[in-house]
Amino acid sequence: MRRRIAALAVSAIMAGGTVAMTLPAQTATAATVTCHPAKMRQQIAQLKKKAAEQKRRGQREAARHTLAQADALSKKLHMCIKTEEDASKPFPR
Repeated sequence: MRRRIAALAVSAIMAGGTVAMTLPAQTATAATVTCHPAKMRQQIAQLKKKAAEQKRRGQREAARHTLAQADALSKKLHMCIKTEEDASKPFPR
């Protein structure tokens, strides 16, 4: 009787582990992120233009903050483009 319970417990644990291992893989492939490079480039240009205007008006700290936002958006754009390029390859290196 003990062996049956132990065998059933081990089987249940293994089955649960198998299910748990397959779920994250399905979730990862189901989630798709789309990026819009043209829209992001337009936003970067607008932020840089805004920063130049702020600098011209003497608001140097605000201009620095706006440029930091533009740089962060630029990094996000480059990462998004690189991710799309790597995803299109069958075996990325």
